[in-house]
Amino acid sequence: MSRAFSLEACDGGGRAGTLQTRRGKILTPVFMPVGTQATVKAMTPAELRNAEAQVILGNTYHLHVRPGEKLIQRLGGLHEFMSWDRPILTDSGGFQVFSLAKLRRITEEGVFFQNHLDGTPTFIGPETSMEIQRDLGSDIVMAFDECPPHPCSHDDAAKSLDLTLRWARRCKEWWAATPEAGRPLVFGITQGSGYPDLRERSARALVDIGFDGYAIGGVSVGEPEPEMMRAVENAVPFLPADHARYAMGLGTPPQILELIARGVDMFDCVLPTRLARNGTAFTKGGTINLKNAPFAEDPRPIEEGCACPACTEFSRAYLRHLVKAEEILGLRLVTMHNLHFYIRLASEARRHILAGTFSDFRASFVSGYATSRGTD
Repeated sequence: MSRAFSLEACDGGGRAGTLQTRRGKILTPVFMPVGTQATVKAMTPAELRNAEAQVILGNTYHLHVRPGEKLIQRLGGLHEFMSWDRPILTDSGGFQVFSLAKLRRITEEGVFFQNHLDGTPTFIGPETSMEIQRDLGSDIVMAFDECPPHPCSHDDAAKSLDLTLRWARRCKEWWAATPEAGRPLVFGITQGSGYPDLRERSARALVDIGFDGYAIGGVSVGEPEPEMMRAVENAVPFLPADHARYAMGLGTPPQILELIARGVDMFDCVLPTRLARNGTAFTKGGTINLKNAPFAEDPRPIEEGCACPACTEFSRAYLRHLVKAEEILGLRLVTMHNLHFYIRLASEARRHILAGTFSDFRASFVSGYATSRGTD
């Protein structure tokens, strides 16, 4: 397979690189806002561009169920449909099938299930997932995988991994049979739960199959943070240095920096948008809940020096008023800030890696970050 990723610098375990897609370059480390249903919640595409989002996510399962990939394809593909001209990564739908679908039946062919909206009988398998992602017009497609629950036994995790690897080979075969011109990148997904031998076997087998990049899946599914970190540590050493590495669904700001230090390049997480809808904002010192009384007369921005619209134009007092009054503008502004914060964190990590100062940056940030603060 062609080398889509080029490594520019390494420092403190972190990597700065460039991932070339058919719709442009992605500079890594990178945080990718989650646009599950063809929208990043509360954000317009212009606002995402202003926040310097390089790439966003779409969800294969949700878009297949509603409005359907064929409709999106007829309307010009997902980029045209949602007016986004930069790269899009779509996940395989595997995680949602196993976490949301009703009455699912797993077979060698794929998964038969009733969708979570109206119970309609639906099927997604390796080839189906790839076809949906093709019709959506994704720039980075993910191989279809099974995400085992936490906890699970070694035997169950091994059986699940074996199925995921067989599906990965079928995804690669489908990919190889598509016309090369304009072909998207395809990433394999390592699994293996919390078992080091399975994580190693998964990574080695996927590399043998050959993908444009490699994701670490099956993490942040209820396991303690140390176990999550070990799952990444048990996979990354067996993934090639000249390919992008993607930790799926992670994490808090300190977790992202810790994972960058472990050689991960790409991240997505719903936390910045989900917590914003509850009035929670991210700062370098930790999260603050703007609903709390001490912010009622606070004239400061959420964070000094932040260039987002919430911080350059409004006070904490005003934002608290909007959130308490359940005004839509409040959740939009806090969402803008949180996404600016996450995107900037990844770009600052890149800058420090290139400058050779990432270790100090990571240590300073992590030591100064608290999980939650009522006031500051």
